[in-house]
Formats: sequence, C-alpha cells, structure tokens
Amino acid sequence: MTTHHHEHYYVPAQSKWPIIATVGMLTTMFGLGTWMNDMSAGHDKSSGPWIFFAGGLIMAYLLFGWFGNVVRESRSGLYSAQMDRSFRWGMSWFIFSEVMFFAAFFGALFYVRNFSVPWLGGEGGHAISHMLWPNFQAEWPLLNTPDPKLFPPPKGIIEAWHLPLINTILLVSSSFTVTFAHHALKKNHRGPLKAWLALTILLGATFLVLQAYEYHEAYTELGLTLGSGIYGATFFMLTGFHGAHVTMGTIILAVMLVRILRGHFDADHHFGFEAGAWYWHFVDVVWIGLFVFVYVV
Repeated sequence: MTTHHHEHYYVPAQSKWPIIATVGMLTTMFGLGTWMNDMSAGHDKSSGPWIFFAGGLIMAYLLFGWFGNVVRESRSGLYSAQMDRSFRWGMSWFIFSEVMFFAAFFGALFYVRNFSVPWLGGEGGHAISHMLWPNFQAEWPLLNTPDPKLFPPPKGIIEAWHLPLINTILLVSSSFTVTFAHHALKKNHRGPLKAWLALTILLGATFLVLQAYEYHEAYTELGLTLGSGIYGATFFMLTGFHGAHVTMGTIILAVMLVRILRGHFDADHHFGFEAGAWYWHFVDVVWIGLFVFVYVV
C-alpha cells in the first residue's frame, strides 16, 4: 500500500528527461517539416520520414522513462497532497492548451465557411476576388473549387449518418464506460473497474479502425484528399488531429489498465487514472463538435 505524507513537498533530483524531451521534440518537428517541404517540392526521396520516425522513437523513450519515474516516486510515497494539487493544475492547463489548439482549427473552419468562400463567390463589399473566377459557385461543402486543375475537387463527401454516426455512438458510449470505471475505482471494486476500462479501450480502438476505413474510402472512392481544396484540407486537419488524440488517449487508458492489473491505485489515490479519464472526456467533447460542424452542418 502506498503511503502519502502531507508534511513535505517532494523536490526531485536533477533529471536527464527535460533535455531528452527537447531533443525529441526538435527532431520530430524538424523531420515533419522536412517531410512536408519535400512533398510540396515534389521530391520522390526525402529524409524527412526517417528523421520524423527517429524523433518519434526518442519521444516514446522519453514518455516511458519519465512517466516510469513518476510512477515509482508515487508508489514510494514521496508525493504529498500539495504535489497532487500540482499534478491536477498541470493536467488542467494541459487540457486547456488542447482546447485552444482545436479552437484555432474550428476558427479556421468558421472563417473559411463564413468569409473566404462567400467572398470568392462575390459576396460582400470587399469581395473583388470573384473577378478571377466569375463562374465560381460559393457553397459548402466546396465540391467545385475555383481552380479544378490545381485543386481537383472531390466527387463527394462522407455521409454524416453512416460511419461518423457510428463513431459518435462509440465515443459517447466510451465516455460513460470510463465514468463507470472511475466510480468502480472509487468504491475499490477491482473487477468492474477492469471490465469497464477494457471496454472503453475497445471502443476507442474500434473508433480508430472505422476512421481508418473512412479515410481509405475518402481517398480511393471519393477523391477527397488533402489536395482537393479547402474542404479536404479542413476535413483532414480537424479529423486527423482528433484521431491522433484518440490514439494517444487509447494508449493512456491501456497503460492505466496495465497498472490496475498490477495492483496500482486505490480508492483515495488514483490521479493517474483520473487524468486519463479527463483527457478522454475532452476527446469525446471535441468529437461531438466535429460531428456537428464538419459532417452535419
């Protein structure tokens, strides 16, 4: 049983992990930038993917090592109530930063739909750009791009009431199952805790499989790609980043399940699990916004 002392504030020793984090993030972003630039330039061979992959390995090593240290320190009873509050504030600010991250993308979608596309169609007192494409029809989703040769328009869009609806049901259901798991943990009911958490992970993994199938259908059958104009760009920007967050959230919950199987957490001390549940609820709420503003409206 982990003991928690409330009369001290744990100060960790000097660590290598911040330096590794800096190197990992720099390598990852440099690789991604190189990859994208080479794609734009039409280079068939690029070192970008290999650099990006190396950065990903460094980041995986960082997360495994740094969080492993935190778990061992927590299990050793080194953390106080003040440390617990610090973790909670840290996770709260992290989720707030993620909210702002997606707010920027939703803002870009709003600007494109309500300003840029109507201006291209000749609407508004400042809309002179319609002179470049006099026959352009301003509509959303934009299936008739201003320059079809440069940006081949898609043949169609993803129907909201098929796979996206199923994925919405999956994620909303997973929000309930992770809540049931949390309540089971607070009552120290280990069996239901494991079952509900495992079901949450299964729902998240199923969501990702269906989204991958949706992407395949979009590229191969509908011609909806990142290069098919602003609709394709905003579609994949929003749903792609959300899918990356679902992937991370699923991994987090899987790690929590492994820890629970090893006997970690109790009814009073389980912020690691709670932080993962917060993140998962955030991912679910973002998807509801995506479903409404990307697929339905």
